[in-house]
This record gives sequence, C-alpha cells and structure tokens, in this order.
Amino acid sequence: MKKLMRRKPFEKISVSDICEDCGINRKSFYYHFRDKYDLVNWIFYVGFIGVMDLNAYDSGWDVLEDVCRYFYKERQFYRVALQIEGQNSFKDYLIETAGPVARMFLQDILPADADRDFSLMFISDALMAALVRWLSGQYDREMNEVEFLSRVKATILRISKSLENQYVL
Repeated sequence: MKKLMRRKPFEKISVSDICEDCGINRKSFYYHFRDKYDLVNWIFYVGFIGVMDLNAYDSGWDVLEDVCRYFYKERQFYRVALQIEGQNSFKDYLIETAGPVARMFLQDILPADADRDFSLMFISDALMAALVRWLSGQYDREMNEVEFLSRVKATILRISKSLENQYVL
C-alpha cells in the first residue's frame, strides 16, 4: 500500500492493485482486512501503536519525541493517508488511537486538580490538530520533527506565561 500510494492517488488504488502488487488473492486480502481503508489503519497500528512501549519512557515529552520522529520518517505515507476523507478517514482513526497517547503524555505536565480531565481533553485535541496540520504540510513552511516539537513546547510555554501574567487562577 505504501508503494502504491507513492505512485497514484489513494482513491485510484483498488484492492486488485494491492493484491497484484503483493502477490496474494482477493480472498486472502479480505480475510485480513475489510477494505483498503482498514489496511491503511492497520499499517499505522502495526507500525506505530503496536510497537510502542509506553513504560519505556521517562516523560511524556519523550513519548511525543518518538511520535514526531516516527511520523516525520513516514511523512510521505501519512501526508497521503490524511487526505482520505469520508466515514473511513485515516484522520479520524489517528485521532481516536493517538489521542489517548497524547492524554498520557500530558498527564506529566498538567497538575492533578478538579479540571484535569477537561484540560487533558482540551490540550490533547489541540495537540492532535497541530500534529495533523504538521503532517499534512499545512504550516507556512516544512518543519522536521525537532523543529515542530520545539515550536509546540515554545507555544505551550508562551501561552502559560501569558495567562499567568494576565490572570490569577
């Protein structure tokens, strides 16, 4: 699928194309996947979520660094995958599966108070939107994973300092 997605638009790739390129029959494909959308989601799950050991990290920032490093390395595939729209969109799947990872990462940063659940959801939603925008190439210029993460950290710090100076919470 990754190879095919480099050569032609996702919507023009058929299950027959995938089977032919892999040397398998359609029955074998459908034994493992519902459709080509399911295959794209599986590639993400197996290539990223399935190999991630959250206990191996010292902090949420380390998790986010690995997330950004992985996506930057595979950006060509994910840039195309994020263009898939409709009920089987990869973007929805990404947010559904990576959102909890973002919330876990944020637990290191946010204080444990009465609004923690709201804060976790709010900031993880913003982080996921920024990640999708970055992977889709929608920022003013191309950034590698180090620059993207650095800008995320700087933005979070600027917002917190600004709010701290303006309001007493």
